[in-house]
Amino acid sequence: MPTIRFEQEGQQVSCIDGANLRKATLAAGVNPYKGLNNLNNCGGVGQCGTCVIEVLEGAQNLSPLSDVEEVYLSDRPANYRLSCRTTVNGDVTVRTCPGDGVGQGSNSLIGAVKSLLGR
Repeated sequence: MPTIRFEQEGQQVSCIDGANLRKATLAAGVNPYKGLNNLNNCGGVGQCGTCVIEVLEGAQNLSPLSDVEEVYLSDRPANYRLSCRTTVNGDVTVRTCPGDGVGQGSNSLIGAVKSLLGR
């Protein structure tokens, strides 16, 4: 069983192989959202870009970057993922709510549209 380590929270949880990272995070009692995004999020359907996590170790144990992530995270570091679009296939260490992860650049619906239009 894969283990997800939450660096900031100092906690870890085991999950089934192929588990959705957002669901496993919430099940562990860890909040993947920051500030107003606790109320203003899409509930895990990949439409808002607010459940950003930073992968510190084990990126090879996660599913490949989805098309939605490529758009929403185009101006974020390569180790940032949308937890709702990420599947866990092995041990991983993550940081929830990275400081520059939410609400900037293409990591918002408006920013994603701008990124697609090249503005």
